[in-house]
Amino acid sequence: MAREKTDEERFSTIVVSSLTITVVLLLILPMLFVAGKETAYSAYETGDSEIYQLAQLTDMRNNLDDEEHYFIANTMSTPMLVNDWKDPHRTMLLIIGPEKPIDETEAEEIYKFVTEKGGKVIVASDNSNANLLSKKFGVTYFDYKYDEDKDKFVGGLLDENQHWVEFDESGQVKRDANGGEIVTWRNVWTVASVGQDVESMSTAALRQGCSAFSLSTNNPIDCRIPVMLRAPTGLKFEPSTKDTTDPNHREIMTLGAASTSAFIDTQGNGDPGDPLNPAPGDLKLIMRFDYHNISVLDQLSSGGSGSTLSGGVGELSVSGSITFVADEEAFSNRLWTLDEAKKTGLRESCIVENCWNQEINSNSDWLGNNNYFNALIHDMMEFDNSELSAKIKNGDFAGDKSNFQIVFDESRHITGVISAPFVETMGTIVLLTSNTFLKWLVVLNVGLLLLVAMMVVPQKENWRHVFDLTRFSERPGKLDPKTYRTRVQQALFTKIRVHHDLSRDQMATKPPAEVQSMIGDPRLVELAYSQSRTYTSKELRQLMQAIRRWGKKN
Repeated sequence: MAREKTDEERFSTIVVSSLTITVVLLLILPMLFVAGKETAYSAYETGDSEIYQLAQLTDMRNNLDDEEHYFIANTMSTPMLVNDWKDPHRTMLLIIGPEKPIDETEAEEIYKFVTEKGGKVIVASDNSNANLLSKKFGVTYFDYKYDEDKDKFVGGLLDENQHWVEFDESGQVKRDANGGEIVTWRNVWTVASVGQDVESMSTAALRQGCSAFSLSTNNPIDCRIPVMLRAPTGLKFEPSTKDTTDPNHREIMTLGAASTSAFIDTQGNGDPGDPLNPAPGDLKLIMRFDYHNISVLDQLSSGGSGSTLSGGVGELSVSGSITFVADEEAFSNRLWTLDEAKKTGLRESCIVENCWNQEINSNSDWLGNNNYFNALIHDMMEFDNSELSAKIKNGDFAGDKSNFQIVFDESRHITGVISAPFVETMGTIVLLTSNTFLKWLVVLNVGLLLLVAMMVVPQKENWRHVFDLTRFSERPGKLDPKTYRTRVQQALFTKIRVHHDLSRDQMATKPPAEVQSMIGDPRLVELAYSQSRTYTSKELRQLMQAIRRWGKKN
């Protein structure tokens, strides 16, 4: 009997230890993965740093909610559930700035959402994280990323003929130290249509800007709207075999394109003559695909066709629609409204050559990207469907669009440290089942398993606690972002002092001119002594890489 009891105790110890280790790993590993990373292009994250002020989607969400009156929601676990959502043909999924790749299963579900359920999707990215999805429609994103070996960003789109410049507070074009205009071919503009292929529009329509009246009446036909992008990539489109054999199975539209001078800077040298930098001459910036005649059930209008069921519900013909945009920053707070854009150097019109004001001959002022994307979202929805009930389209008051849902995909973003384990757990459960009832049944069964594991632990008279919670040290506080630059400067001076075998006192007596000579690198000299220069977190990370390599170069 004593031997049997020992075996039981050993088995219970193994079970409890295994479950404890599993739970700890499930909690700690997601936290370690997201620790120190900031969420970008989220519709819900707010904060005081630049990334929270400019590189988020809060202005877009507030605009669509408070002014456009859509029903706003989000998905935190995975977009795999799109086909289980209520009224998918009246729902738009926004995948903007995916920081995690869209996997094959998710891509397949989104493809069905568009082509079989009549769902609406907008995907905006400047990297390859969305390629498994986009390639199902024939679109490939070039990958704009930071190359650590080359210490530079590569893969971005540069456009000599369609770029915008930044202005200073006095309204003059920003200039460098030598008085020359600061020109970057990465700040790209395009003049885009809402629901027409610009490659087949008439010359008169291409030259016509959409008026305020046409936008207010949701009728932007035979006209185009300026759209600003900041460091986009390019879209490459390849027709499928079905596009050749059955060209009417979908409608393909290039809404906005780069100029023929644009190229993809894969080498990071900004050289349009480099044969290794792709320059196909037909790089797309915004592409839209519509799939018509998809049958769904919904409230019909009094004159609608279809087999009517009880309560006015019947078969309705809708269109699935997906739009790909080559830049997530086009939706960001930085570019969403004109007022915010002016703070970062943009203007409604430009005074340089090759400007969007010259592309269209009327209504050419840029009034913020919300002007265009609000019109695009409205056009992709079913507001123009004559078969759909007017009560659904008009809501409870003029301009009420609450019967149409807009869902922000928050699952593609870096999650907060505290919420990461729970988000990843729910995502894993969704991989097992997309059924709501079964999803919570899985959660309940996991909880019951943990309860049973605790119950099988043998009760002993001389029970002692193995784990002492008082031994855990308090986590260090997060660094103040305001001190980032100071810390990088300190790292630079320490590297210089150690490299030249100087004591702290010797280093302190060195005149600035001699220290600058010792540094050599102009970027690091500016970091060390410039009082007016400000840096983003991304720029400081690049400078840290340069500091690490400094000793080897010298």
